[in-house]
Amino acid sequence: MTKIIISILALVAAAALFIGYVQPTYDRVQAVQADVSEFNVALDKSRELQELKQGLLARYNTFSSQDLARLSRLLPDHVDNVRLVLDLDNLASQYGMAVQNVIVSGGSGSTNSTAGTVLGAIGANASSFDSLTLQFATRGTYENFVSFLQNLEGSLRIVDLVSLTMEPIRGVVAEGGEPLYQYNVAIRTYWLK
Repeated sequence: MTKIIISILALVAAAALFIGYVQPTYDRVQAVQADVSEFNVALDKSRELQELKQGLLARYNTFSSQDLARLSRLLPDHVDNVRLVLDLDNLASQYGMAVQNVIVSGGSGSTNSTAGTVLGAIGANASSFDSLTLQFATRGTYENFVSFLQNLEGSLRIVDLVSLTMEPIRGVVAEGGEPLYQYNVAIRTYWLK
């Protein structure tokens, strides 16, 4: 009978040892193995991303610095109001005009012009660019102003003409006898967020 009691006690002790120590340890090992497999998947993804990054960096390095500068001027990654106004003034001075009464509106955090349109009503604005509206006044002859706008249109910077008003300046004429006009212009330019 003693052998039976010892066998039962040994069986109960083995069951208690299994339930108390072996099973929780086994569950922890399984959880750690699952974490290890998740980390291995993440590590594989990281290696793939590094290879993709290296490939894109190699492609990026094939572009000349002049092309990169032109691309940055076309769609900059920041807004530089002062540089934009100076560029406009330099462009206008080529035609004997000066940029005056500059008003800058919009910028980071501003609502996009599509917010009140059907496009803005479809969903949240997830665009990767933002815009800035620049209003200014200038005066000059009609021919010079048209040349100024054509030069602005041909520049690398993306610019949309938002509004344009013109009024003749009474009693003032240019050197060639052409009438002078006062132009009020609003343009919109863009940059990457």
